[in-house]
Amino acid sequence: MTEYGAFATDPLFGLPLQELWFGLVFFILGMFLFLDGFDFGVGALFATREDDEERETLLAAIGPFWDGNEVWLVVFGGALFAAFPAVYANLFSRHYLLMFAILGALILRGLAPEMYEQRHDEAWQTWWGRAFVVGSVSAPFFLGVFAAHWLLGVESLLSLPGVVVGLAVVALTVVAGVGFLAMKTRGSLQRDVADYGPRAMAAYLALVVVTLGYLVAVRPDLGVLAPVPLALVAVTLAAAAGYLLALREGRYALAFGTVPVLVFAFVALVATLMFPLADPATGLTVADAIVSVLPLNIMSVASALLLPLVFTYFGILYSTFSGPIETGESYS
Repeated sequence: MTEYGAFATDPLFGLPLQELWFGLVFFILGMFLFLDGFDFGVGALFATREDDEERETLLAAIGPFWDGNEVWLVVFGGALFAAFPAVYANLFSRHYLLMFAILGALILRGLAPEMYEQRHDEAWQTWWGRAFVVGSVSAPFFLGVFAAHWLLGVESLLSLPGVVVGLAVVALTVVAGVGFLAMKTRGSLQRDVADYGPRAMAAYLALVVVTLGYLVAVRPDLGVLAPVPLALVAVTLAAAAGYLLALREGRYALAFGTVPVLVFAFVALVATLMFPLADPATGLTVADAIVSVLPLNIMSVASALLLPLVFTYFGILYSTFSGPIETGESYS
């Protein structure tokens, strides 16, 4: 490896690449939870609509986005495998049933609207409409269970803290879905959807409080009462207040703008409580689990070149399909 010189032995530009990649993995997870989160929320809100035209409007709102948003989950798995292969192997073998549950829910969520549009008889659309709701609710639930089990080192399929965090993530996706739909719809549908925002936010905050109380009582070693976690809780409360105020004033774009703050505060809290461990169940630290310097430097250069292109693509996608859904637009 001497032919590579310092590139093979020293981190690029002397940067703390171990910590940066740990943060990048969770950032990518946050991007998935934010972007696909509002898709999940729209799917949950689909259950509240009985009018066919309103249901078509909800499907049309996410139609251009959901499949692209799912790419972030693939990128998360790829980044985890590339930077922390031992953590990837441990997590996905330890929680393989949970991984299958997440993938199954995502498949159902993706297939259901396609099948819903194939026929227009009541029984067919009722069945696939319910399937769409089930996939949209169960995917974030299982993702929340996975996040909780990763942090706490739980090896079982389900646990009480896992269920609570799973429900919290579902509530967070409904918060996101309300914000997104309030921007994309108009009239009575917009007002009806916006009414679910305060209830979803109340549920999310209540579940967060229950989770934090559990961690303080049962896992004080995680340091929930340290300055950084408390600061993230304060950011969450401020963003929640901004969301509710914006909804009340009809400033729906601003309400949706608070959603990434809520999502990334949640993800950052999980990462902060976990660090310096990368796999609490096995005791692997970030320093122990990271790949060697040479591949880490190569991946860092590649990421610095590719991520701006990815963000450019998503910027073009969302700007192209910005604005409210027009009358008569449909998913297909």
